[in-house]
Amino acid sequence: MQQPIIGYHLDEEGHWVAELACGHNQHVRHQPPWTERPWVTTEAGRRSRLGLALECVKCDRGEPRDN
Repeated sequence: MQQPIIGYHLDEEGHWVAELACGHNQHVRHQPPWTERPWVTTEAGRRSRLGLALECVKCDRGEPRDN
């Protein structure tokens, strides 16, 4: 299920996590060459992706909200 990004926070290891409108969280790492997300490395880049819909597998599985 597609869910929009409504915010971000850092996890305990310093990795960026997207906060989705459904209440679930999803890591949005930039780890080339496997995952190309250079936008996550800057505040402006993250802000530019607010509202972007990500596939939420937790919603698909019917899991409770993370927050």
